[in-house]
Amino acid sequence: MHILLTGGTGLIGRALCRLWLAQGHQLTVWSRRPQRVASLCGAAVRGIGRLDELGDEPLDAVINLAGAPIADRPWTHKRKALLWASRITLTEQLLAWLEAREQRPAVLISGSAVGWYGDGGERELTEGMPPVHEDFASQLCVAWEETAQRASSLGIRVVLLRTGLVLARDGGFLKRLLPPFRLGLGGPLGNGRQWMPWIHLDDEIAAIDFLLRHEGAEGPYNACAPQPARNKAFARALGRAVRRPALLPVPELALRISLGELAGLLLGSQRATPQRLEEAGFIFHYSDLDRAFSHLLARHD
Repeated sequence: MHILLTGGTGLIGRALCRLWLAQGHQLTVWSRRPQRVASLCGAAVRGIGRLDELGDEPLDAVINLAGAPIADRPWTHKRKALLWASRITLTEQLLAWLEAREQRPAVLISGSAVGWYGDGGERELTEGMPPVHEDFASQLCVAWEETAQRASSLGIRVVLLRTGLVLARDGGFLKRLLPPFRLGLGGPLGNGRQWMPWIHLDDEIAAIDFLLRHEGAEGPYNACAPQPARNKAFARALGRAVRRPALLPVPELALRISLGELAGLLLGSQRATPQRLEEAGFIFHYSDLDRAFSHLLARHD
């Protein structure tokens, strides 16, 4: 199978490349820095800087994960424009290129996030629900999904992946949390009651592979563990994993002053559950936080 990835040099993309190379697939990564692709993704992975470099080569699937990190810095007007362009504008370019091709892939799996729902409070968020609160993160995800969905008019099966907080050993949110938690300085954000949908990186990769192969899979899927956790429970579980107390909360006011609008992403609640993935027969390997943290931190402690 020939698979084209955007965002292939990111945390999820690199892990997908490792899996699919081992399975014998042909991989191409569309990147702003194609010269770095082989070293980051694997020597057999081809990096391209322009889509037209593929010419008329047959293509079986597109995995669209590109997007600037959403929580790395405050959402200034400039940052919002970058977040929008790196997702929606790039996906529009991808769609225009697919439309111009004679041969088109069978499936497009396009990234999104549980932020699509906005702050859902205590409500359980399954894929059939509309957005419950429209903040910037929700508007961004809604526009991203709407753009990707246009590929269905080209005869392409479209899967929309609403991912929760991805837990990984060597990157992402967990890597930033570990230093203060190891010093005993970790704790909940705000009152800690907000729901945090999360997923172990291994389950995220397995879910994408599952949806790629499942020919009946189409539309939105929540990619998050079956047991969402409140932020306070998440902090306590991480504290247990590193054998440190996790009792020092970060006050909501301090987050809002330092992060501005971005604070809403950390303080908002998404009690998302993977209803459609489970109905399709996908089995999670890491369904509770203690098991996930035990696996991820075993080589460090």
